[in-house]
Amino acid sequence: MKKLTYLALSMFSISIFAQEVPQERVKTILSTLASDEMKGREIGTPENENAAHYIAALFKENKLEYCTGNSYLIPFEYKGQKAYNVCGIKKGISDQYLGFSGHFDHIGTSNKSGDNIYNGADDDASGITTLVGIADYFKNKKPQFSMVFMAFNGEEKGMLGSKAISEDKNLDKIYNKMTALFNFEMVATESQWGKNALYMTGDGFSDLDELFNKNAANGLTIKPDPYAEQQLFYRSDNVSFVKKKIIAHSFSTVDMTKASHYHHENDDVTIVDFNNMTQIINNFGKTLDQLNPKNFAPKYNDKVTFN
Repeated sequence: MKKLTYLALSMFSISIFAQEVPQERVKTILSTLASDEMKGREIGTPENENAAHYIAALFKENKLEYCTGNSYLIPFEYKGQKAYNVCGIKKGISDQYLGFSGHFDHIGTSNKSGDNIYNGADDDASGITTLVGIADYFKNKKPQFSMVFMAFNGEEKGMLGSKAISEDKNLDKIYNKMTALFNFEMVATESQWGKNALYMTGDGFSDLDELFNKNAANGLTIKPDPYAEQQLFYRSDNVSFVKKKIIAHSFSTVDMTKASHYHHENDDVTIVDFNNMTQIINNFGKTLDQLNPKNFAPKYNDKVTFN
């Protein structure tokens, strides 16, 4: 009887530890952040602060530790008032960190009649949903790498939040051991290569994509940046960490030749491919399961500029 009980418990544990993130969870998180009630999450508004508290609650659900102090909310000053980044830690087997980030602010509302809310479903509720999804995947697992999850504020006003948190000396204990940062920026739509694929900005500056693809699960692929001439590598939140010489790239699926929703009111849940997003999140988790400090130690080459 004891053997049967042990076997049953073992099978139960395996099912928990191997559990994928369900699509309904992905839909709930993104739909909440991109809801009309959030009014476009513009920094400096009550709705922006509500979004920060919502993300903090999701981090608590995932049993993440605080990055510093006694809160997931890390304040910085914006126009004489407090605004917040959100940060949480998942301890792994190694004390080397992988970072996962995105920005939760958007551009608010317009004075138009009718639909005047810039919901920002793709930009960048999708990125926040992806990093929370990865935290979900590892909720009951101990990853090889330790992990830090950062939701940045103020990206739309000049990457204010990522700059502030990157300069926070209380987090140097994490940054000094950070192997790489994955910054998710607009991942709600199917890429130009089809499903289960993202592109990496600044792919010519490091070997991160090559090392990741060697271990990628279920056909997940990181493609080269199709917009290299636009220098997106230096125009998103990852650049705050590039300046610290941390391997930091942004990852996206958006086809900018077709993205009529970019910074428009129609960037809402109707444009989201939840099936593709859920597939990417789970395959990212499965790939991260394969990575460790021995097989994943990306390096910059001499083409990158640090200032």
